Amino acid sequence: MNYMEIFLSMFSFIILVVMILVSVAFLTLFERKILGYIQLRKGPNKVGFLGIVQPFNEAIKLFSKEYVLLYKINYVYFFITPMLNIFLSLVIWFVIPYVEGMFNFNYSLLFMFCCMSGVVYLIMIMSWASNSKYGMLGGLRGMAQVISYEVSLMLIMLSLIFLIMSFKFLELSVYQNKLWFLWVLFPLFSCLFISFLAETNRSPFDFVEGESELVSGFNIEYGSGMFALIFMAEYMSILFFCFILSVMFLGGMNSIFFYLNYLFLIFSVNWIRGVLPRYRYDKLMFLNWKIYLPVSLNYLILNVSIYIYFFKF
Repeated sequence: MNYMEIFLSMFSFIILVVMILVSVAFLTLFERKILGYIQLRKGPNKVGFLGIVQPFNEAIKLFSKEYVLLYKINYVYFFITPMLNIFLSLVIWFVIPYVEGMFNFNYSLLFMFCCMSGVVYLIMIMSWASNSKYGMLGGLRGMAQVISYEVSLMLIMLSLIFLIMSFKFLELSVYQNKLWFLWVLFPLFSCLFISFLAETNRSPFDFVEGESELVSGFNIEYGSGMFALIFMAEYMSILFFCFILSVMFLGGMNSIFFYLNYLFLIFSVNWIRGVLPRYRYDKLMFLNWKIYLPVSLNYLILNVSIYIYFFKF
């Protein structure tokens, strides 16, 4: 790549980051509208036309609030980890494949795995740095949940990698020109979708921030702009995981229905939050270790066996 291509790629990524931040703002409005209609009310509709300005008012409110400095927190880690959290949620968008421009590298799926595994450490450090019993309880539950579901999540993605025999994200779109992976691997799609809900701490698996049990969980001591950064990172992860699901199973970026699929997945995440009660924690762990792990492992063994039998002999 020459200097002009590098400059254009960086400029494109900056535009992408700005669009992601704007999307997070409107995702909160979209979610509140859906939850409002599920609960037979209107949702935000007063600020601006149909409540469109509401997310920006909430951002101004959060970042302009006074921050209370606690006495026994570990200051450096306490303030750095929310920034690292949102940085990790932005960097993971590097894997989005583009035929021309941006970054289209060969090991993009491996890079995505590395970024996803870093979330566990950030939850651990945030809960420890708060020096709070409630924060530590929420952090321990969060780490157990994220680590558990990452095992089956990686095995599911490995099944897809063995299907296309590449770590390149763009190959997922190429192999779905005539047949979506959804019709062949529907059980894996449902397992991956529910694992993403658990990974991003969304209902009905929001045990990291279970208000009734943990008083907001690991982020109990965070307020003002620090809480806003954690909140934004979570919603960026939702947008990214819905994008990943759409690329992996619903025809990829070549499909004419790509954006409709993407919007439907985002709607489904918010719809599930409005209609399902919170799961029990022991059942959450049972669901992963006794159901999703055997299913994903068997699918992986099947895909590897098919590849070895048809392509190696």
